[in-house]
Amino acid sequence: MTVKHILMIGTGGTIASEKTPSGLTPELNTEQLLSFIPGIADLCHVDCLQLYSLDSTNICPRHWLGLAAAIRDRYDDYDGFVIAHGTDTMAYTAAALSYLVQGSPKPIVLTGAQKPIWFDGTDSKRNLTDAFLYACRGCGGVQIVFNGRVILGTRARKTYSKSFRAFSSVNYPDLAVVQDGRLLQYMRCTCYPRPVFYNTLDDRVSLLKLIPGTSSQLIDFMLDRSDGLIIESFGVGGLPEYHGSEFYDAVRRGVERGKIVVMTTQVPNEGSDLTVYHVGGRLKSTLRLLEAYDMTTESAVAKLMWILGQTRDFDEAERLFYRPVARDILCENES
Repeated sequence: MTVKHILMIGTGGTIASEKTPSGLTPELNTEQLLSFIPGIADLCHVDCLQLYSLDSTNICPRHWLGLAAAIRDRYDDYDGFVIAHGTDTMAYTAAALSYLVQGSPKPIVLTGAQKPIWFDGTDSKRNLTDAFLYACRGCGGVQIVFNGRVILGTRARKTYSKSFRAFSSVNYPDLAVVQDGRLLQYMRCTCYPRPVFYNTLDDRVSLLKLIPGTSSQLIDFMLDRSDGLIIESFGVGGLPEYHGSEFYDAVRRGVERGKIVVMTTQVPNEGSDLTVYHVGGRLKSTLRLLEAYDMTTESAVAKLMWILGQTRDFDEAERLFYRPVARDILCENES
């Protein structure tokens, strides 16, 4: 059997953290992490690249571009890639890489841990081992492997802050599970013969989560400082119309200035449908905006950054937004 060659990319995170007087801080490199799981040498040959040493709270779009570039520059040298990453923004990074590295026939696997690798009872060793197993035997595309589950990169969300079952797959089934060293693949990703790499993002994208009583002036404020705005509304979607509010007019002003506005929902499952109620139907029928439907907020953010990195034309942005990438959107635009 041919030995697989896997590149492990370190970015920091809890998995690589040590105790400091101010709390856990990423300090271990990829070689040190591998030393805790020597059995990986029986599975594959691993090379290491320490790209960052960051708490994932500090991950930014420029780091996503750096990860994509590192994979691109070494793509032909390896059979798969394992990225050790902090859990707090892992779903955002997985989504971003899904747009920056599209259709990869080789697995690009993100994993991490809720406890550092040197802690008693850590989940680090299992997650790393499962990630390498999937990188050797799984399907292509970008996935998160965590707590025995394989989750599509565009469908992942961190739903538990401390538990080992940190991630859930939103509006889409798990791709596979890893049990006792065995991979059970339920579904496969659509891959190209060669991946398509992108190297541009527009990080001037903002997210506004509505609460009862939100001031509509926040929309003007955020659109003045952003090229795109995602609004997380209530239920199936819509904008408030209470006395004194100007939500509709604020969005209209932004759209008329060429800003891209995306409506989504705060509800994790089943997605939005602006046509159900007047508070959404008026928007949908009279303004040129986008609707995220069943997409995760993480994917909507990353996809809008990717789109705005290529175009500011609404028609092209609309085409790209509704074109499925790594099964990020299932509902069809009916407008």
